Amino acid sequence: MDGDKRRERIIELLKNSDKPLAGTVLAGILGVSRQVIVTDITLLRASGERILSTYKGYIMQGEDLKYRKVKVRHSDDEILEELYTIVDAGGKTLDVGVSHGIYGEIKAELLLSSRKDVDEFSKLMKSGQISPLKNLTDDYHYHTIAGETEELLDFIEEQLKEKGYLSK
Repeated sequence: MDGDKRRERIIELLKNSDKPLAGTVLAGILGVSRQVIVTDITLLRASGERILSTYKGYIMQGEDLKYRKVKVRHSDDEILEELYTIVDAGGKTLDVGVSHGIYGEIKAELLLSSRKDVDEFSKLMKSGQISPLKNLTDDYHYHTIAGETEELLDFIEEQLKEKGYLSK
């Protein structure tokens, strides 16, 4: 299978999957190395495909969703409550990022859309496998959130503001 056909197949697989697909899974299906998949994903993104990389694997970003970046600040103890606030309202937390004085923008994709996702992410943090990016910037960070309507995103922002997490 040549590269163009393989990349078309990757898009098809991602669009038809209801869960993220790991690079190793895609590599196994397509009979190539994981590094070939990483390169293909990079090429697909460069051509305009909206593919997210999460700690669980790759997923297509929904076309029908609305997106907003929110700046927040809170302690480590409030991470779960912040993320629950977003998913309980029906939103998704697509990523987390910081604006670092030396390194510039640093971003990690999360794709959290349920309490189960948040709990799994929390387990990784508690295990010491990952640490919050916000710790690099005095707890200030941002999330790209997604939802079906602008009104839903407004509601999520209002909830974050009421809990004291939303930052100016």
